[in-house]
Amino acid sequence: MLIKKGAEANLYLQEFRELFGYGEGKVVVKERIPKPYRVEEIDRRLRSSRTALEARLLSEAKEAGVHTPAVFLVDRKEMKLVMEFVEGERLKEALARMKKEERRKVCTELGRTIARLHRAGIVHGDLTTSNMILREGKIYLLDFGLSEHNSSLEARGVDLHLCRRALESTHFRIARECYRYVLEGYRREYGGGAEEIIKRAEEISKRGRYIPKEERAWR
Repeated sequence: MLIKKGAEANLYLQEFRELFGYGEGKVVVKERIPKPYRVEEIDRRLRSSRTALEARLLSEAKEAGVHTPAVFLVDRKEMKLVMEFVEGERLKEALARMKKEERRKVCTELGRTIARLHRAGIVHGDLTTSNMILREGKIYLLDFGLSEHNSSLEARGVDLHLCRRALESTHFRIARECYRYVLEGYRREYGGGAEEIIKRAEEISKRGRYIPKEERAWR
């Protein structure tokens, strides 16, 4: 069953048993779609390498203490990832119903989660609350399709800036409060060097626009 149609990939919800012949529960199948404007061979290579990279980043993030879906299968020929279906509530909806104390706890944990990712040398690239699931008090990060290995100050600053922008666009009434708690958790988890990254995120925000990936200086 198609559950999300995107510019880069489609997501399908399937039964684990359907795919593997045993077991229970559901899985998410992410299939990268062809780009007709690319030369076919180049397109296949790009989609194949991106599929493999996303799987690797999901696993590395998990090893770093970030909650992510488990990867069950990587099919580079068909450009598919088969992943755990994380049941829970999207943070997008959860934040809207929370009382202040719970919101503080969750947003602080989000900051710690981002810091763990950054300390592992990974930037997510799409830190919106639609890509986060709250399950049993834990935040799961989804959709590593734009993620990459990058330890530069600029890359980490952009990641924090994207998180702030997502909060402002979706949760404008509580965005300032939520982002303050995110930074509180980020500082606590990241330790030395956190202030420099936060300062860079502020500088990026003052530039007045989001920097498209193809224009970012660290490429």
